[in-house]
Amino acid sequence: MSTADTKAQIETAVKNFQREVPALERLKLVFELELRGRGDIQLFRVEVPGPKITRDIASDAKVRLSIPRTEFNELLKDGTIRHWRECFESGHVKASGPPEIIKLIANVVMKQEERTRTRRLKTR
Repeated sequence: MSTADTKAQIETAVKNFQREVPALERLKLVFELELRGRGDIQLFRVEVPGPKITRDIASDAKVRLSIPRTEFNELLKDGTIRHWRECFESGHVKASGPPEIIKLIANVVMKQEERTRTRRLKTR
């Protein structure tokens, strides 16, 4: 798989996540995405909003995400915010960085899930 394909996949994943959690669309953040494959590690610098993606070490990154390539492909295919949260809770996806930033993102995602659940219950 070429770097251009991977960049397009990362952009799709970021845009899908932002669409599901609109409160994070305006969040200004640089994070490093580490995709671990079979004996291969790819590092990407992702800047949001945008996203602007480069294959580079993100020395200015506030947060670092580490994801196995197979897990990333699954999340890209049918990953909702619920799937992302479950991957974080199970330890398949790891995030490191300032606790206040990670906690902020987790709280926003949790509140969005609650809103989505409430809407579904009201429409039934």
